[in-house]
Amino acid sequence: MVEGVHFDLRWGNFEGLGARSLAVNLSDIAAMGGRPTACVVNLAIREGISTKLLDRIYAGLRTAARESGTDIVGGNLTRARELSITIALLGELGGAAMRRDTARPGDEIFVTGTLGDAPLGWRLLAGEIKARGNARAYLIGRFFRPPNRLRAGQRLAAIKPAPSAIDVSDGLLQDLGHILERSRVGATIDATAIPVSPAYRAVMGDDLIHALSGGEDYELLFCLRPGSRESELTRRLGVPVRRIGRITRRRRLEVIGSNAPDFAKRSGGWDQLRDLTRSND
Repeated sequence: MVEGVHFDLRWGNFEGLGARSLAVNLSDIAAMGGRPTACVVNLAIREGISTKLLDRIYAGLRTAARESGTDIVGGNLTRARELSITIALLGELGGAAMRRDTARPGDEIFVTGTLGDAPLGWRLLAGEIKARGNARAYLIGRFFRPPNRLRAGQRLAAIKPAPSAIDVSDGLLQDLGHILERSRVGATIDATAIPVSPAYRAVMGDDLIHALSGGEDYELLFCLRPGSRESELTRRLGVPVRRIGRITRRRRLEVIGSNAPDFAKRSGGWDQLRDLTRSND
């Protein structure tokens, strides 16, 4: 996480920044169904950064580590032109790992939680958009404190066969594209099924551009054999789950629905795999 790219110190909430720096790494472990064990922290520090500010960042980091059962076992300090926080996190698996290359035609595609909140929170902090009251507080909170999906990932990995899964860090369409590429399949996504929060609706209305392409939400995206019900998965994982589409044989990512943004449905669908399929023709 690099100052001027991922955050701005003028936003404040340094404890939240520290917690977020670990949370984004915990999400990778959750996406494989693992349990975090230990991490090392590298801080690159520029001039003008006070010890008090660093203490607040570390306080948030320690809180997130304690809540997730992660030990901070070492790290490094170095001088730099901007502040950056780099964490290497180790974890372990109790069984089969969830992978990106196991999706099969006919699988149903699900996602946890809601999408688009964190990218809106970032834009609010950056002054690119405006919102007031509870919606603003909620969206900014989702940016600083991404959801912890470790337990949900572990419970998901216990399903046989283990689902194909990834965390939503770069946006739903892009991250789903990684599964499709590795599994050599395609998908159809129903835009009307994309879960968004009331706060998202208050700011964006029916515009799903940030829910589909915005990153930083760190929810779980996974593919299961047909027949799983949303209500059953919600109870099993302990978090809200929504079915949003299906894996197809045709190697193309298609977004359907009256509220699908133009960029996602042009030419019958947004072709995430255009370069890949062209190279195989």
